[in-house]
Amino acid sequence: MKKLYWMMGGILICAGLVIGIVFWKFQKEIKKDDPEYIVQFIKEHRADKNVSVAIQRNQQYWVELNTKEQLPLASTVKIIVAIAYAQQAAEGRINPQQQVDLKELEVFYIPKTDGGAHEAWLAQLNLQGVDHVPLSEVASGMIAYSSNANTEYLMHVLGFQAINDVLTQLHVEDHEPLYPIVSALHIPVQVLKEKNLTKKETLAALQEMDMAEYRERASSIHASWIEQPLTYEEKAEAQKLLNMDFQKIWSDRLIRATTNDYISILEKLNNKNFFSAEVHKYLDPVMEQLMQNPKNQEWLTHAGQKGGSTAFVLTLAAYAEDKEGNQTEIALFANDLNTMEQIKLSNSMNSFQLKFLTDDKFRKRLKREFSEL
Repeated sequence: MKKLYWMMGGILICAGLVIGIVFWKFQKEIKKDDPEYIVQFIKEHRADKNVSVAIQRNQQYWVELNTKEQLPLASTVKIIVAIAYAQQAAEGRINPQQQVDLKELEVFYIPKTDGGAHEAWLAQLNLQGVDHVPLSEVASGMIAYSSNANTEYLMHVLGFQAINDVLTQLHVEDHEPLYPIVSALHIPVQVLKEKNLTKKETLAALQEMDMAEYRERASSIHASWIEQPLTYEEKAEAQKLLNMDFQKIWSDRLIRATTNDYISILEKLNNKNFFSAEVHKYLDPVMEQLMQNPKNQEWLTHAGQKGGSTAFVLTLAAYAEDKEGNQTEIALFANDLNTMEQIKLSNSMNSFQLKFLTDDKFRKRLKREFSEL
């Protein structure tokens, strides 16, 4: 069968055993990789505008649900940064082999705010004392490991105007402009100190702040870090303030777009006829790292994906073409998730993609059932 290798005293003793068994069953349930969970979740939330799904196969829609609802993208937005990187590399405006000092990336790293992504990327590099990496590796780490620090560094190198120009080129209708999302994590500290507020007052001030001011503050913080990076103590201070209430505000204010937008983008990446061959020369190695696995090469011509998550959000944008020429694009965005939903969706997404790509009966059932809703 095909596989898709994607890169998360006696009574007391008896009571302990029962608790242990219940906990084991709970752990087993939430970690279960079940494509049917995704199907049921979509059905149950079909009237919920916090869930949006668009699935396309061979230029025909198979599933459409709330496709024009703007929802937070989380790290899925990094696809836009990857495209801007490839364009500038193709035009000779940046050099993918330029060596980047890891200390420059550290400027945009706030510990314990990215699920360990940046540290995981550094660990797999096996640097052994090396303190520089090529710019191309920074871009690869942004997609494969979802390093937020790499992303914000690339935003600095590429320029926000050039990155947002990509949205115009792609003709997307409902995509919000990109802004520095790591720098936004420092807004609570800035507001608290600037206005001498309590934690509760700071939370209220952020809730009332409009997006124009929020983006402007994030951009200003980003620029200030270039000149004067935060100290370790200042980063720890920012991290300490980010309880779940502040995280929810940050999550809700992440760049938003629609699955309709991303199906359009994914189709362009899949067809490979929108961008030039020179752009794809730099874009595909970043976006299609799945194809480094020989098992995927056996049955796929190409495939790429970028997911994203916060404590409240799960998103996925994926595309693939199999050896028979069938093209598939999947965009699924979900917001305001509880912990159980977030974990189960995340654990089941891989098998859902695989089943849709390889199981014709499953595809036909989905099309039939969702057309009847």
